[in-house]
Amino acid sequence: MKKMLRWFGLLALVAFLAGMAAVFNPFNREPEPVVETAAPVVEETVQREVMVYFGDPNTPFLAQEEREIDECDNDLDCVEAVVQTLIAGPETDLVPVLPPQALLLGVQIDEDVVVLNFNEALVRQHPVGSSSELLTVHALVNTLAANFPYVRKLALQVDGSNIDTLGGHVDLREPVTADFSLVKRELDVPVVEDPSAPVEGQSHE
Repeated sequence: MKKMLRWFGLLALVAFLAGMAAVFNPFNREPEPVVETAAPVVEETVQREVMVYFGDPNTPFLAQEEREIDECDNDLDCVEAVVQTLIAGPETDLVPVLPPQALLLGVQIDEDVVVLNFNEALVRQHPVGSSSELLTVHALVNTLAANFPYVRKLALQVDGSNIDTLGGHVDLREPVTADFSLVKRELDVPVVEDPSAPVEGQSHE
């Protein structure tokens, strides 16, 4: 009799546990395996070193500053990025050469000439004086020539139209040629020399 009671008790316990399992897992599904997902891969932006020119605070010359821009697909985009770096201004104690209100509206490359189209702030917000005009124009053309060896000259436009001058001192009726004699020479810093002739077969579309 006791053995039968034990069997009934054991069967009741099994039935109870089976009922509880049905309550907590009504569809009798096996637990989903935990899948560990890999952390998203963050691609680092490729940087390109460029040489840009700003005014030297102690001399009437330009001084060079090494900067980095995001790598670009073509020279038009690279020229725009370099000019935007000039607009943003120096990261050292050098003197800005473009008014911060200046906006670059467009870039064209015609063989060895780069045409930069700015808004009116390039002229309206530009400081007066022949020295500041000279530094602005040659900071632009020297920066372009230093980073794009086939570039020799610069033409400036405002709102899509050619301009004669920024403020009456530097003649802009014809494209201006790069002039690295305006760059300050420092004994401990190698200065980018006047780039060589245009590289044959180099695409700048």
